[in-house]
Amino acid sequence: MKVDATTRPPAVLSDRTARGILAGAAFRRRTVTLLVYAVLVGASAFFLFPLAWMTGTSLKTIEEVGQPQLKLLPETPQWSNYGELLGESSFWRAYGNSFFTVGLSLLGTVGSIAFVAYAFSRLRWPGRNLVFGLMMGTLMLPVQATLVPQYVMFYELGWLRTFNPITIPGFFAGGAALVFLLRQFMLTLPRDLDEAASIDGANPLQTWWYVILPLSRPAVATITVFLFVAQWNNLIQPLIYLQKAELYTMPIYVAQKNNLQESPLPWQEIMAASVLFVIPVLVVFLLTQRYFIEGISMTGSKG
Repeated sequence: MKVDATTRPPAVLSDRTARGILAGAAFRRRTVTLLVYAVLVGASAFFLFPLAWMTGTSLKTIEEVGQPQLKLLPETPQWSNYGELLGESSFWRAYGNSFFTVGLSLLGTVGSIAFVAYAFSRLRWPGRNLVFGLMMGTLMLPVQATLVPQYVMFYELGWLRTFNPITIPGFFAGGAALVFLLRQFMLTLPRDLDEAASIDGANPLQTWWYVILPLSRPAVATITVFLFVAQWNNLIQPLIYLQKAELYTMPIYVAQKNNLQESPLPWQEIMAASVLFVIPVLVVFLLTQRYFIEGISMTGSKG
């Protein structure tokens, strides 16, 4: 009987050949892993360098700052740079003003955005899609185009030299992009949740508060981080509307340190103020990191 060559079973690999193939695969995996780690470490060092440079400069003397050589660390850390800064009453006043305005703005903005996103995603009402389209159309409007009309409106309301222009608008769901982000997240939640809550006797407001909002925690945390960073770094609006030294916030305080009339510029003080300015942003990110990453990934339903 003849045996067809094409139907002949493959030859069994010898132990030496099999070990060679496995060793080659393991070597390729280790090489790829090392390359990935090298890229990640390099990218991390690239993005952390400005923060390290800022921190190192904040601890130098003014003579060291003026040296042409590139030195990241100071010869002798000058902690007095921070001591002098913390001894200024204007610094603490600006810090307090920033926390007050950002906290009030976050409270109003996040609450109103969550409510509006719920109305666009879970409730059915006439003209919902038309209103949503008009709201999204405001994304095409540049911020600079509304500065003058807003200034005139706040002037007529008598809100200049007060915190109202940078805190009150947040209570009216400012930020169409953030409303869209939260609406898309709420759309991923099962409709059965609304029906179950309705059967249990909950009205739409109770469904929003007890069911939808807790499940939307990752998206809300993401919006909170975005808003905090934007409001904490906001320079233009406080500069336009506050117009009073007692009301100035941290961005204006740091900008005032950069006084071009002073020579040489006290870069060590400017950098020390910048380090203290950045700390709250880092703290907020670390506290909400888990929810922030989960919200970015938009994993969807928890139900």
